[in-house]
Amino acid sequence: MANFVFAYHGGSGAPATPQEQEQVMAEWGAWFGALGSAVVDGGAPFGASSMVRPDGSTANAGAAGLGGYSVVTATDLAAATNLAKDCPVLRAGGSVDVYEVIPM
Repeated sequence: MANFVFAYHGGSGAPATPQEQEQVMAEWGAWFGALGSAVVDGGAPFGASSMVRPDGSTANAGAAGLGGYSVVTATDLAAATNLAKDCPVLRAGGSVDVYEVIPM
């Protein structure tokens, strides 16, 4: 088994009302529940970001536009990718990048 990072991009943004927030949280909770013991770290959404360039200059936003992350365990990249296919961010128009964590 190996660990994989799910990096979330896009989606419809922050819920506008407390009811929408509750619904979104319920969707994520149900998805994490379905993943069960594969979830190593549920992760967190990202807030403000900045980027440092090779010349030391900075910008106010990260280039990747990441919205958050989670860490799961799976037998291989294909299995981890399959776990991401029901992620709630996909229904909101976003995407999920799946990266294998290389032990050092």
